[in-house]
Amino acid sequence: MALPSQWADYDFVFSATVRWYPLEAVGNDPVLNPAGLAVEAVLERARSMTEQREPGRPSLVQHELSGALSRMLPDPTGHLHVMAEDITLALREHDQERLDRLAEVRKDKAVWEHQRKYEQSKRQYLSEDVLKDTGSAVVWWLAKNDDRVEKTVADLGLLAQLTSAANDTDVPTRLLHLMAQPHGERPGPLHEPTPPFEQELTTADHFEAFLNSMGFPDGDVRRAMLAKQIADVIKTQDRHETAEDLLRRFDPPASFTANAGDPSASAHAAPDGTPETPSCERKTDGQ
Repeated sequence: MALPSQWADYDFVFSATVRWYPLEAVGNDPVLNPAGLAVEAVLERARSMTEQREPGRPSLVQHELSGALSRMLPDPTGHLHVMAEDITLALREHDQERLDRLAEVRKDKAVWEHQRKYEQSKRQYLSEDVLKDTGSAVVWWLAKNDDRVEKTVADLGLLAQLTSAANDTDVPTRLLHLMAQPHGERPGPLHEPTPPFEQELTTADHFEAFLNSMGFPDGDVRRAMLAKQIADVIKTQDRHETAEDLLRRFDPPASFTANAGDPSASAHAAPDGTPETPSCERKTDGQ
């Protein structure tokens, strides 16, 4: 039999074995169908429970019905005592599939809501606390870098730009001297700094930033080597002025001994047998 659940259109499928016995009959009682009365009594008792239960857990409701219907109780007419056993309760297959899909959607929505609230909380923390102003950003950055004061000082310009961008404002004039300057222009105590956004960076400036990001500091021979190689490539594109700018900035040798790390190429014997150290010879175009 189909019994209603708490949700419309989601009926339970109920089956059971009904047991009954008659009470003492009175002489003037009408003719009865005790089996029909017993089934009606069991269904009424089962229905009163199922219509208050959600359809998502039919096995749990089945155990509840097994306990409630296992007792012999009088039927509403008072002629019988009725009980039920071998009770089963389930949903139709297509209804169960729908409920499973709805459950997946609810769980996905709950995860998405948590992620959204987490992102909102993180943005609020960054905008209203960490990046509220440059001072707050400096304190936060100092804590992040385990009290490495030198690194924090070196990053002051970056923090000033980040804070201004987060608040959609210009970098304060008093902090402009912390911004990165092109090569050869370092503001001193008597030098009025020029905002970096008013200066046009050259190819050599960008190349120096690239070298620094690669971890090649001033004095590293790899800076000169890369500059020479890039300059040679640029000359093939008829950009001689840019190539010369790179050479003037980094002043690299014109050529390098190939395979400098190869022991067979690292030294040569002089005519008197003395090892000769390889060297780099500088030359200009046309020589």
